[in-house]
Amino acid sequence: MRIISGKFKSRRIQVPAKLNARPTTDFAREGLFNVLSNIIDWEDTVALDLFSGTGSIALEMVSRGCPKVVCVESENLHWRFICKAKEELNATELYPLKADAFKFINSCREQFDLIFADPPYDMKNIDSIPSLIIENNLLKPDGLFILEHSRKLNFSLSPFFVKERVYGNVHYSFFEVQK
Repeated sequence: MRIISGKFKSRRIQVPAKLNARPTTDFAREGLFNVLSNIIDWEDTVALDLFSGTGSIALEMVSRGCPKVVCVESENLHWRFICKAKEELNATELYPLKADAFKFINSCREQFDLIFADPPYDMKNIDSIPSLIIENNLLKPDGLFILEHSRKLNFSLSPFFVKERVYGNVHYSFFEVQK
């Protein structure tokens, strides 16, 4: 896993083969962060990374200057890997939580400027995540929620949907709270 930009630019973190994760490809991650860098002021962004997996998105956010990034991962091996990467990079801005993402969404009382979710593509109820984020008031009024998903899903009819970006087989749907 390679960090693309920021203070940890070009740092490589070896992901153990035993991790059962589908990390976002460098190509898709770079495309996403190119879009975000034009609309996000990283130094003023408090972020949340749900279904964090290897933590690549959360670490990229920290590397680019986010003062606080909470990442939620339920799998023990993945969570331990994220904690180890945090320690190796001295990424004090990263707050890894070992928790079920749906339970976290329903119990969290904090709001975020940027929320990213990369659930397993075949997970049940993936289509409910945007509504849960908005209904539980996790997104600040000017915030942005991004859901990574397969081409099988289409969120364009969601009242919170803004746009979709596609990078190979990776689809990102962008959502905002209607003002």
